[in-house]
Amino acid sequence: MNSIHDLQKKSLKETIASGENERLEFKAGFDRETIQTLSAFANTNGGSIIIGVDNQGTVHGIQTGQETIQNWLNQIKQATSPSIFPDIALTTENDKTIALLSIQEYPVKPVSCKGRYFKRIKNSNHQMSISEISNLHLKTMNTSWDFYPDPTHTLSDISLEKVNNFIELSNKIRPYPIDDSPLTVLHKYELFKEEDKITYGCYLLFADADVLLSAIDLGAFAGETTITDSLTSHSDLINQISEAQRFITKHITRAYIITGEAQRQERWEFPPEAIREIVVNMIVHRDYTSPSESSIKIFKDRIEFFNPGKLAEGLTVDRLLTGDYTSTIRNKQIAAVLKDAGIIERYGSGIKRILERFSMYGLEQPVLESLPAGFRVTIHRTTQKTTQKTTQKIGTKERILLLLKENPRLTREKLALALGKSEQTIKEHIAQLKKKGALHRVGSDRNGHWETEPKG
Repeated sequence: MNSIHDLQKKSLKETIASGENERLEFKAGFDRETIQTLSAFANTNGGSIIIGVDNQGTVHGIQTGQETIQNWLNQIKQATSPSIFPDIALTTENDKTIALLSIQEYPVKPVSCKGRYFKRIKNSNHQMSISEISNLHLKTMNTSWDFYPDPTHTLSDISLEKVNNFIELSNKIRPYPIDDSPLTVLHKYELFKEEDKITYGCYLLFADADVLLSAIDLGAFAGETTITDSLTSHSDLINQISEAQRFITKHITRAYIITGEAQRQERWEFPPEAIREIVVNMIVHRDYTSPSESSIKIFKDRIEFFNPGKLAEGLTVDRLLTGDYTSTIRNKQIAAVLKDAGIIERYGSGIKRILERFSMYGLEQPVLESLPAGFRVTIHRTTQKTTQKTTQKIGTKERILLLLKENPRLTREKLALALGKSEQTIKEHIAQLKKKGALHRVGSDRNGHWETEPKG
């Protein structure tokens, strides 16, 4: 119910009988909590209050005078910032006067009530945290935290050499190269403001010295608590990606696959592209206003990637796994720079590519968890002995069959990427497998899948 008109479209008796919910509340009389609820509705999805009805839905009615509604409006105006103005109407139910107050979701959020901020969850009001207040404001302004001026650092804290390195990375993939100076580039990306001011994003991306704000703690563990190697990365964000990858690579295994061809092939324990994608996602989606640190913990049986920052409102792990969501970028300025440097391939497809890489490798899918303080990705390891058993002395045809048993919808292109072969080579091997009866196609090239059968 967004308006008084909506309330009046069905009988008030029916509405009251349905009880309170996320967008409807009953109040015996107009009081401070009434204004608090209106502000919560304005910060969420809008809603209505029926005054003259108690929590059990019993209609008691109210006494009103000539100035009642105007007095209410004045109190609401004085208590809220920015001031909100609900629709108010008087009506009767069971021969008793009741008041209907309705407010739409406010376009400028968050709305405070006496200096406090509330949101509506189910049928109650909840005070918002500092992080929620900040995020709601940024969402309303269609911007993100990294666009805001950094009050502590200036242009003197930035390495223009690092800006030039970004330009070089960008020019490798751009159809038309950037030929501007580093300062001009910073201006164009809105990283550099007037009077020597820079944004938070600019500092994190191109800081000349260590950055305490964006630390990532990395550790390798012999058991659950015994640390054998550790590193805390304070680099700028672009170099931080490489540092994290190097640390992980140092502590995962590598096998050499004997295929019968001229050269042996190298296979890491995990697909390197997927590891990089997980780290990049941590950088882009981290809540840098949180006091918590990002961390990567490497155990004997698993690797855990933790990042402060909850999923966007309305987004769940299930929706992430199915791909049924629209990408919401927490740090838009950082993401834009990383995308133009070729570090991010496409917005919103990182999780999908991670899952595909693990599937192509024949590995257990990563576990995604939304936690109270942030988000965690866990990938499970196999022992080196097991990895060698499944990778060494296996020919290309056998490896194709293993991958297709794991994911029957893999394309030739994806098989080629997973096995380090050309698409033509994969095509020839598939033809030979089909001829032997070990593999056949069900359905069309576009929508079909592969079925594997035992040889002989």
